[in-house]
Amino acid sequence: MRRAVRSAMRGAVSKLPYVQILRAFAALCVAAVHAQNDASLVMARAGGSFTTSTSFPWLAGVDIFFVISGFIMVHASRRLFGAPGGARIFLSHRIARIVPIYWATTALYLVVALISPALLNTDYVSPSFVAASLLFIPMARPDGLVQPIYSLGWTLNYEMFFYALFAAAVVLPRRRAVPALILVLMLLVGFGNGFAPLPQPLGFWCDPIILEFALGMALGYLSEEGVALGRPLRIGLALIGLALLCLDFTKEGLTPALPRSLAYGLPAALLVAAAGLAPQRIQAPGQAYGQMMRLGVALGDASYALYLLHPFVIRALRELWVRGGLAHLTGPLGFVVVALACASAVAVLVNQRLEMPVTAQARRALA
Repeated sequence: MRRAVRSAMRGAVSKLPYVQILRAFAALCVAAVHAQNDASLVMARAGGSFTTSTSFPWLAGVDIFFVISGFIMVHASRRLFGAPGGARIFLSHRIARIVPIYWATTALYLVVALISPALLNTDYVSPSFVAASLLFIPMARPDGLVQPIYSLGWTLNYEMFFYALFAAAVVLPRRRAVPALILVLMLLVGFGNGFAPLPQPLGFWCDPIILEFALGMALGYLSEEGVALGRPLRIGLALIGLALLCLDFTKEGLTPALPRSLAYGLPAALLVAAAGLAPQRIQAPGQAYGQMMRLGVALGDASYALYLLHPFVIRALRELWVRGGLAHLTGPLGFVVVALACASAVAVLVNQRLEMPVTAQARRALA
């Protein structure tokens, strides 16, 4: 595993290093939620207590992911807009990137759920629900939540819907495609609000959270048009974005609670602007800082694997901590740190040894 991490760091070269680092941050935020929840259970079984941190809305990592996705799709499709076969190439690349590891993760979840349902706190596995989950079709669970069998896949249901719309827009030149798709996303949200409640999956697809893709697309468009911001301004945007997230305007306070797409989406857009609108030529960092950047980029490359796999790693560590009586040795924060470190190492290993080769093979097969 250590060799795979070192290999990833050596090969971590990216034209968008700050965006990749932001992807790593977003994935770690989501993982931190589950690590803290399991730390509470570990301490409770050891006779202690631990309260999860509310100083930062950790689940806003998903919103950062959505804005980054809109940005990256515009950036990565620069040669596909208006090109013959562009839509097919775009969709094949997205399917090759998203589907294999998600299906593998869902299969692993099903195996564990069938062997030990109590371990994953699930007692519903039906063929129709599994099929809908694998095909990225939003479907309500028995408890009413519109989530797939592997609950983290709810974000991928939005991603794949966005990709389908983006593929339709790719047939146009970029200067027409991006504004047109942003308008379509706005109209969908307006339709959803005007005719609520909509049946599923329409209600799911018309949720205002899809506007976060539009924010990312707008930033990607600016980047492709040559807009770049200086370091002081980008640092300022990043600090403002983090401050707004910490204030968490989804909660009632000095102002009425805001919808998630505004309270988290706009700060996420500021963070993506700070990361994505950097000049193309970045001054070579010093050795120590360069090592940190390479590590961040490597973890950003593995952020999808980290997002999908971290619950398995954290749950396994939870059982190890409980059965080994390690809670008093490390404390809850020690458990969280170890869990995030192990989940990150596993993600980099899977990215290097499984995700990248399988994605390449899937692209060749779909081509």
